[in-house]
Amino acid sequence: MALFGTDGVRGKAGRKISATNSLKLAMATGIHFRPKSKTNKILVGKDTRRSGYMIENAIVSGLTAVGYDVIQVGPMPTPAIAFLTENMRCDAGIMISASHNPYYDNGVKFFDSTGIKLTKETEEQIEKIFDDCDQIETAQATGKKIGRSKRIDDVVGRYIVHIKNSFPKPLTLAGIRVVIDCANGAGYKVAPTILEELGADIKVLGNEPNGFNINEGCGAMHPEFLAKTVKEYRADVGIALDGDADRVVMVDENGDIVDGDKLMAVLAVHLKNSGTLKGDGMVATVMSNQGLDDYLGKHGIKVYRSAVGDKNVVEMMQEKGINFGGEQSGHIIFSDYAKTGDGISSALQALAYMVGSGKKASEVFNPYESYPQMLVNLPIESKPDIDTIDGIKELKDEIESEGMRHLFRYSGTENLIRILLEGKDENRLESMMEKCQQFFVSALK
Repeated sequence: MALFGTDGVRGKAGRKISATNSLKLAMATGIHFRPKSKTNKILVGKDTRRSGYMIENAIVSGLTAVGYDVIQVGPMPTPAIAFLTENMRCDAGIMISASHNPYYDNGVKFFDSTGIKLTKETEEQIEKIFDDCDQIETAQATGKKIGRSKRIDDVVGRYIVHIKNSFPKPLTLAGIRVVIDCANGAGYKVAPTILEELGADIKVLGNEPNGFNINEGCGAMHPEFLAKTVKEYRADVGIALDGDADRVVMVDENGDIVDGDKLMAVLAVHLKNSGTLKGDGMVATVMSNQGLDDYLGKHGIKVYRSAVGDKNVVEMMQEKGINFGGEQSGHIIFSDYAKTGDGISSALQALAYMVGSGKKASEVFNPYESYPQMLVNLPIESKPDIDTIDGIKELKDEIESEGMRHLFRYSGTENLIRILLEGKDENRLESMMEKCQQFFVSALK
């Protein structure tokens, strides 16, 4: 069974993410990290899914079985687990979450001792141990070598202080009316607390998790309710997090959703103007609009493109010596403040820019016109290597000959192919999208 996808291990809870697999995965992780252990501690957090109880207990059992001590911190944002892993001097961190997926899915994300997501090579080593039943059997501890676990509920304060320190001290959110949608997820306590302590007048949505309503009709995946509430509440801005609070979607005072690329563009220029943008560049993914490149190019900022996934963005940021990057979907990384996408921290940076400018959100977050872009998630039955499909080269050549940009990729967790087309002529874009869908429906029966 292939374990790791684009962001840790993810699948249906009780099936791929079962108690048995979670136990084995934890044991394999512990076996991998123990030879180089410095503190013999691994941090474990989770979001608000009901299945998190089952998986958390299995992971704690697996880690203690191979001799690790475990610190459990309960429901916390993914970026908080990354921060606390390093802050509390743990050998590794584990976050139990399927991010923006529905409640019936779950997943396990991993961080090394510095709060960075694991490399592909490390994931492969853990997966190899997972498949080696003899190694797992012989690695189990006995007697006084068996690990222990303890739950700590007050470490959330460390993360709150850390995130608040990323907000410029001369500024305040006093007088700013904010609607925050926490997606009934991991940020449901932390996010409102931070905004309130910075002085904002807040209206909170999605802060009543019941184990099954995470991401359901709310949060970053469904910002329409937020947009409606912003207008009704006459708020200055709206903020939507996803289930594990590592991404953000913003809404302006008119109830219009802010384009993720435009949000990154504004923040990149702000960093450059303040002298804090390293390398005069930022990292986006292959999903970002060409309009981002054109706009930032006029400001002397180069855009580097990584594969999809905030882990890939971070790796390229490190490679290029850059401290800012992100994804169109709302994963935004300020590496001066966070090691991974952090929806709350990113929202604070956007609010700081808006407050500092003295302008409305609609004026601040719409700096250019995007190229027309279409994205379709097409259900499929098989997933062969896309480049080996008969006729794919000819299809790509035709798209490129019309001056369009294309991206075809499979979903890591569902039987879908994601078809992205971008170009200047919207009518030609629509007809080409129809042709692409017909091609893949036929080819991937």
